[in-house]
Amino acid sequence: MTKISKAACIGGGVIGGGWIARFLLAGIDVDVFDPHPEAGRIVGEVIANAEKAYAMLTGAPLPPRGRLRFCQTLAEAVADADWIQESVPERLDLKRGVLIEIDAAARPDALIGSSTSGLLPTDLQRDMTHPERLFVAHPYNPVYLLPLVEIVGGEKTSAATIRAAMERLPPIGMKGVHIAKEIEAFVGDRLLEALWREALWLIHDDICTVETLDDVIRYSFGLRWAQMGLFQTYRIAGGEAGMRHFLAQFGPCLAWPWTKLTDVVDLDDALIEKIGRQSDEQASGLSIRQLERIRDENLVGILQALKGGDGGKGWGAGKLLKGFEQSLWARGGGETMPADPSKPLRLIEAKVSPAWVDYNGHMTEHRYLQVFGDTSDALLRLVGVDLAYVEAGHSYYTVESHIRHLGEAKLGQAIHSACQILTADEKRLHVFHTLHDTATGELIATAEQMLLHVDSKEGKAVAAPAAVLDRVKAIAAAHAELALPEGAGRHVGQRR
Repeated sequence: MTKISKAACIGGGVIGGGWIARFLLAGIDVDVFDPHPEAGRIVGEVIANAEKAYAMLTGAPLPPRGRLRFCQTLAEAVADADWIQESVPERLDLKRGVLIEIDAAARPDALIGSSTSGLLPTDLQRDMTHPERLFVAHPYNPVYLLPLVEIVGGEKTSAATIRAAMERLPPIGMKGVHIAKEIEAFVGDRLLEALWREALWLIHDDICTVETLDDVIRYSFGLRWAQMGLFQTYRIAGGEAGMRHFLAQFGPCLAWPWTKLTDVVDLDDALIEKIGRQSDEQASGLSIRQLERIRDENLVGILQALKGGDGGKGWGAGKLLKGFEQSLWARGGGETMPADPSKPLRLIEAKVSPAWVDYNGHMTEHRYLQVFGDTSDALLRLVGVDLAYVEAGHSYYTVESHIRHLGEAKLGQAIHSACQILTADEKRLHVFHTLHDTATGELIATAEQMLLHVDSKEGKAVAAPAAVLDRVKAIAAAHAELALPEGAGRHVGQRR
């Protein structure tokens, strides 16, 4: 699958910053141009939120974070990029001017996406020299978590450009949907506009408050929409007879005067003040950044739940997440045998993220287990037990763990783990992991684990194949020359 090698983002606001975070966390270098004096701070805060969300979203090994560079000119930012994402304010004249500059400075083969929420790509590409490579790539906020991108071509956009754009999204965990005909506001925003218009009338007419309206959505059909959308939800509502019965039963309601969708509410000062006041009350003093973090945590929970849907196969956005994780595991399985396996293997590099700490700012207990589990996984990939091996029906299962907490890992601290194989035979792998402060080398924690090679289909321990055993034994033989690490063989409560 074709991947993005380098990205450029023009504009680093809410949407642009989300694109930047999405690219960086996929391991892609990003050059940014945004003349706003606070662009660096704003983008930095978005990236921090994204990193916290990803720490909760997946345990798969993310690639090394891409390099972020702020450029002094637009031309400098786009010069080497193969995907350029324009996310400047929603004004046609401004976007046209920016796209002309991008078109003139970009590589001939670069793809150019616009984050517009409703402007037609035909209008955007009007004055470009190479309009065939311009398309709308309309994401949803937060871009680093919500995976959908509406891909819309204009009259001069080539079919090859659309295909290339669609192909490059899955490797960064996103799902492109091709909108067959360009139309103002595309699909998502047209649906949102209809709901928004009716909602404004309900507030205007004092039918309910903004909090009541939001409660109606989030406690009912919003939950259904999150996993089945609109039409599939209504198919179920039709019972065994399905969609045809639903349309026959509820179709006549469309002629009833239930809504004001054809009327536009007057957003006068009084209505603006009413909505603003009720919104302030609803927020209960929470800042925008706090609300963003709550939103991200909730979205992560929904995505994780959907990942386990359909008997573990994944459902909707959760199925997409499951596939993205599998690609991360597969990419993480490319390690080769280290040049010097005669010392403990340094396998995991990490930084203690906000999602990993408790109210004291210290890394929580289950995160220690996660890091040590990741260390075992890294060792397994090193000896050939990668995703393909596991999918074929064999793996190593951890059957015992003993963790000692000797120090404290704190928020923002760079940490790394090392692994020493103590013993190994055809079925068993006995390992000792250490967790260190990367800056000082201080020992923070240790974990001793016993793993069994299993046939997962049969549910029993079996001998590992020769190809895996040869690699395991090569490391084990080298590690046999090392001193037994302090703490190996201890049990809970044992005196020093």
